[in-house]
Amino acid sequence: MSLARLVVTAVMVEGRTKAEVGRAYGVSPRWVYELCRRFAAEGETGLLPRTRRPHSSPHQTPVAIEDQIVVLRKALQDQGLDAGAHTIAHHLQQVHGTAPSPSTIWRILSRRGFVTPQPQKRPKSSFVRFEAQMPNERWQADITHVRLATGADVEVLNVVDDHSRLLLVCDARSITKAADVVESFHRAVAANGIPAEMLTDNGAVFTGAPRGGRSVFEVELADLGVRYVRSRTYHPQTCGKVERFHQTLKRWLAKQRPARDLEELQTQLDRFARYYNTVRPHRALGRLTPAAAYDDRPKAGPSRHRLAIPAHVRIRKDRVDRDGTITLRYRSRLHHIGLGRRYTGTRVLALVDDLRIRVITEEGELVRELTLDPSRDYQPQARSG
Repeated sequence: MSLARLVVTAVMVEGRTKAEVGRAYGVSPRWVYELCRRFAAEGETGLLPRTRRPHSSPHQTPVAIEDQIVVLRKALQDQGLDAGAHTIAHHLQQVHGTAPSPSTIWRILSRRGFVTPQPQKRPKSSFVRFEAQMPNERWQADITHVRLATGADVEVLNVVDDHSRLLLVCDARSITKAADVVESFHRAVAANGIPAEMLTDNGAVFTGAPRGGRSVFEVELADLGVRYVRSRTYHPQTCGKVERFHQTLKRWLAKQRPARDLEELQTQLDRFARYYNTVRPHRALGRLTPAAAYDDRPKAGPSRHRLAIPAHVRIRKDRVDRDGTITLRYRSRLHHIGLGRRYTGTRVLALVDDLRIRVITEEGELVRELTLDPSRDYQPQARSG
């Protein structure tokens, strides 16, 4: 027999006073009165244990906010964007000036069926993270593949800053060649300065080491004083930040209408780059955007050779004409640079640093290196022997 039943029996059957019963059983007289009232109104049911949960809580998240959390979760997922509790909290903070804690948002999403428990996943606390301490201290570059609406497979070159995760390059091409990597790198340098270090995998467009030589990209890095580091073979974790960005980009692209051609894909990539750099809060950055984290600290730079690219550095694409030459304008005067008839029709890239000029093919072969003579129209090849 339960204590509640004993107390009620002592009052109702034995006729003892409620105060006396309370003292006898070591309970509050008020509780005795409440039990007798519930027994009189509900019978035996009134004596069953009842929850102590309050009918309302002043700290409970309003239903309207819970609904907004759900709407944000669905909207972000539909766009292929990060829809975690921290990101939702960031968006609510932007709108209302305040937001529930990420743990509260996570519980709301779990209660509403948006979170699937994954106890088998390795906890994030077990990972050892390596991060550059300053922007431009290290850049990571890699190429991933994307499929167009036509079924054609194209390549996307991504370059991210190791410290801030800022997306520096996101260029789509049918096939990315060595000269394309150099071109994209120089555009990133012109906008953000020269990094101290560049990290890539062992792709042929990045390095010639597996073939016992040096690629044009390695030559350019050495010329700018940038330390070049390659990842271990079959170990993509070394380039983990750019590899992780590939996933983020592809998840977003999967929610977009497939691009019909390279131009449309590049438009999509540019739109995502603006959102990723300036709007999307990054979990690894304490919910800062990559642009904010990049601007928050002084920039690193190469420790050798020159520390900045002069303003007159430029890149020019051309095709070798039937006479084996390309043209280049310097201070409003057109000059012809001889490369040789064997290169007729070849697409080349001219890397111009004031009077110093280097001409390479799309595959990265160095065709000619010269110092321009401004007094001459035609720049002949050096005679051998």
